[in-house]
Amino acid sequence: MGLSPKLEMRHGQQLVMTPQLQQAIRLLQYSNIELAAFVETELERNPLLEHDQADDFAEPSPEAVATSDDSDGLAALEFTGVSTAAEDAIDSDSGALFPDATPIEITNGELPGQIADGPQSSGWETLIQRNGSTEGDGNSPEDQLSGATSLKDHLLMQAGLALPDRIDHLIGTHIIDMVDEAGYIDGDLSALAEKLGVESARIERVLGVLQGSDPTGVCARTLAECLKLQLIERDRYDPIMARLIDNLALLGQHNIPALRRAVGVDAEELAEMITELRALEPKPGLRFGHVMTQPVVPDVYVRATRDGGWHVELNTDTLPRVLVNRSYYAVVSSTARTANDKGYLLDCLQSANWLVKSLDQRARTILKVAEEIVRQQDAFLTYGVQHLRPINLKTVADKIKMHESTVSRVTSNKYVSTPRGIFELKYFFTSAIQAADGENEAHSSEAVRYRIKQLIDAEKPTAILSDDKIVDKLKQQGIDIARRTVAKYREGMRISSSVQRRREKMMGADRDRQKAAAHA
Repeated sequence: MGLSPKLEMRHGQQLVMTPQLQQAIRLLQYSNIELAAFVETELERNPLLEHDQADDFAEPSPEAVATSDDSDGLAALEFTGVSTAAEDAIDSDSGALFPDATPIEITNGELPGQIADGPQSSGWETLIQRNGSTEGDGNSPEDQLSGATSLKDHLLMQAGLALPDRIDHLIGTHIIDMVDEAGYIDGDLSALAEKLGVESARIERVLGVLQGSDPTGVCARTLAECLKLQLIERDRYDPIMARLIDNLALLGQHNIPALRRAVGVDAEELAEMITELRALEPKPGLRFGHVMTQPVVPDVYVRATRDGGWHVELNTDTLPRVLVNRSYYAVVSSTARTANDKGYLLDCLQSANWLVKSLDQRARTILKVAEEIVRQQDAFLTYGVQHLRPINLKTVADKIKMHESTVSRVTSNKYVSTPRGIFELKYFFTSAIQAADGENEAHSSEAVRYRIKQLIDAEKPTAILSDDKIVDKLKQQGIDIARRTVAKYREGMRISSSVQRRREKMMGADRDRQKAAAHA
């Protein structure tokens, strides 16, 4: 078979992604903050664009929204549906390590789970991860923003006095740079020693000096070390307390019998030690929390109407308003002499027109998608999360005659404010779990999670539900779900196993009886 060149013609379709089309696609997936930054860049780059000052106004009140009439149909759409009074927001996850406390999980002496404030606690919150970092809510936002001095500045000021040697001060500065907001060392000190070319022993010595700084417990590498520093400062770190610190894993598992054997004390003394431990501060640096929290600004508002429907409108405060200054273009283009100048002005005009058109199309698309989501999730808005429908991107895309990728971009980083709270648009897209009889409508995975939590919250200390029993109860409610799926959802909600919950609730019942006996 010989090879020879030849010519042939083929017909085919191909999508050419022009720069304008790529820009329009990017605008769809931008959040309101990213969009504002992009528009500001375009205003600086394009002389034919300018702000629409006439559209700068404050957010309308609910009363004004309910009676407003937007002539162009962009700011609001209304449709009729079932509506009732808004119920209270869904309760957050709850549990107990001790009475009135949230369960924690401890691995290798560290607590990556949660533990809530006790009667004498100064703020047990979400504790450190295995690498020593801490995340989650600590002090209130008001407390975090009211401090005049950051934790880093506070430590540097003390290091200037405690480390007079220049090399030690340099090492201390690097260590302080590794301290996170909660006061823990977030990094490898051996890597720091190699980077600075000093002995690890000197790093440890400087670290020991910094660990004597205020607040007590700062610059610790693990939770156990943080608690140890605070106990030493209170002159309460004796061999018995040291054994308790070394066995934090048993405390996190609520395995009190094994903890008593490891510590070597009776039940009453162990309870006193645990109470003392809970009075310590697991996040000593949070009192200096100084990080500004960026609030979520909704892109869409959903409000109930008097006729039993829902009013859907865009948040006009997040929509950039730009105009094309055609008068300026006419003046400048009339004075342009060269072809390059005329070409530049024409490119600017086309780019400005395309941006204005893209912003308008983006707003209309977001509103169209949000309206369809509200249509699909009317029962959720009316009755609560247990009535959340399982829908996917294709469901919405087919209804509004758009591509799934467009709906995916529109729902990314976009938020909607509803009577039940602020949610990301992607929250309403959940997987489906089939009904037990195979005939009724499928259930949303989020709704199933909520029902699992309801069952666990309602259980009694003498009748703790195992995962198998939860499966049986859900089947009685018409939900066909596997045991491993129940376990996955339960762990995702940070709810401990039935064995640990039984220990927790028995401990709570014992404490209640002790309190009742003391009052009697």
